[in-house]
Amino acid sequence: MSVARDASTPGAKAVFALVAGLTLAAAFWWLLDRAQQQADFQPMPLVAPLLVVMAIAGLGVRRLAALDGRPWYGTATAALFGLWLLYFWQVGVTLFDVPKVLLPSPAWIAQMLVDRWDTLAGDWVQTVAKAVCIGWALGSGLGFIVGVAIDRAPFLQRGLLPLASLTSTVPLVAVAPIMVMWFGFEWPSKAAVVVLMTFFPMLVATLAGLQAAGRLELELMKTYAAGYTRTLRDLRLPMAMPFLFSALKVNATLALIGAIVAEFFGSPTVGLGFRISTEAARMNMGLVWSAIVVAAVTGSVAYALLVQLERRVAFWHPSVRSK
Repeated sequence: MSVARDASTPGAKAVFALVAGLTLAAAFWWLLDRAQQQADFQPMPLVAPLLVVMAIAGLGVRRLAALDGRPWYGTATAALFGLWLLYFWQVGVTLFDVPKVLLPSPAWIAQMLVDRWDTLAGDWVQTVAKAVCIGWALGSGLGFIVGVAIDRAPFLQRGLLPLASLTSTVPLVAVAPIMVMWFGFEWPSKAAVVVLMTFFPMLVATLAGLQAAGRLELELMKTYAAGYTRTLRDLRLPMAMPFLFSALKVNATLALIGAIVAEFFGSPTVGLGFRISTEAARMNMGLVWSAIVVAAVTGSVAYALLVQLERRVAFWHPSVRSK
């Protein structure tokens, strides 16, 4: 009875679905390899087995996502989903013989990452370590300072806030060439574009966060004879932390996109944006997708680091404790 009961637990079901999915995936890959060796190979007979593998894979992901009680279950679910996505991507382009120009296989992209890692590392330093990081820090910091200034002196809302909103309405494709003309082809022009893109989201988040403190808490600070600076430090800024981190996470993505797109309009012979635009013109799509993977992984890692930092800084806030 205990063995049967253990086999019916959610964890056992998830493990069974995972093992079954991996077994069927290996068997299908072997079947696909054998079928391609035939002279009259046709992909359509293999579609039905592929759908079965997809169904079992989806069942395994769902059962793993339904598990509760361990903090790493969410990470394991995301990793499993990503691995299945790569597997079906590889199988799909192999089964239907998709041209590399249209959609290269993950194996080929990984090979390009290994072969051209030195080139991509230099591009990463130029785009991310210089333009993105510096522009993100300056834009977010400037937005925070202006937000506090507007909150401290409300009359500035009529002057600074409308002007600040203009930074979010200027098209990126219009301002990028101007920044190249002003600051040159090196990374400062891309950092300037990033500053414009990240300034307004942080400004809005700062203003909203500083208004998050409750009326009772503000009155309590007044009873302690706390001035504006102490109230800001001890009450309003801690209450604004979820808003600030939300803006930092959004700005991390905007900064990466802005720097890459800005490099399309003029850059030295290095940079992720330069690599994507140049290699796409040469139809070298393997290197294009490799640069895209580097940018995507960088954005994901930056987002994850900011999430962990938010949990440490604002661990007491209900919006963080509920995650």
